[in-house]
Amino acid sequence: MAVRIEKSGSVWTVIHSRPEARNAMDAKSADDLVAAFEQFDADPSANVAVFWGEGGAFCAGWDLKSVSSLDQDNPVGSIDFPKDGGKAPRGPLGPSRLEMSKPVIAAVEGPAVAGGMELAMWCDVRVMAESAYFGVYCRRWGVPLIDGGTVRLPRLVGQGKALEIIMTGRKVTAEESYRIGLAEKIVPHGKAREAAEAMAQEIARFPQECMRADRLSVYRAYGKTVRQGLESEWTTSARIVKAEGITGATRFAEGKGRHGDFRDI
Repeated sequence: MAVRIEKSGSVWTVIHSRPEARNAMDAKSADDLVAAFEQFDADPSANVAVFWGEGGAFCAGWDLKSVSSLDQDNPVGSIDFPKDGGKAPRGPLGPSRLEMSKPVIAAVEGPAVAGGMELAMWCDVRVMAESAYFGVYCRRWGVPLIDGGTVRLPRLVGQGKALEIIMTGRKVTAEESYRIGLAEKIVPHGKAREAAEAMAQEIARFPQECMRADRLSVYRAYGKTVRQGLESEWTTSARIVKAEGITGATRFAEGKGRHGDFRDI
């Protein structure tokens, strides 16, 4: 089975395992990844997910052997998005169009190129091994970015840098990714999953309604004016003061978490 889930408390690690193809994505894996992340998002016992490719590669992109056999007249099938804002169709690489209500952290080892780079950018945060790398390697074959790459990359690194990376298709190292805002943490080779799971456990410790509301507010405010963003933030988050904030403030008043202590909360 190419996709499996391993659980540690409320942290779920979703694993894609096609090492013989450097975790390139075929249709079966794409479907199974969507199912795995939908299961995670719907399960009340799950708080944070880690997305990891087994065998030393995050994902080498869309399986070009599969692409080469597509129907020339209708290669990607129906890609129409519902006009009423309903659920988007599955991306060719699987979960890239899912709108999650909980955090997902990419644990990137080895190549995360072409569609694999798009999947890493779909995640909220990217933890990269120092030997890992990104790149729009599909530039060589005339295969476009259709899993969110042209949307998410400019938001992460700015339009000019995104265009340069997209148009040249060049390799983007972990060090450069961290420097330009494409990765949030760099760790030694072979340690990406461990570090991503440790980060996930830290996030999973906190009051979850509050964390999820703040996360959602960031996404909802993007592209809005400051005033519109403030209104969106208030609408998204104000109810959390009642749901979790008063209880948390009471714990602080009773002596918990003083002087920035995150250990005993």
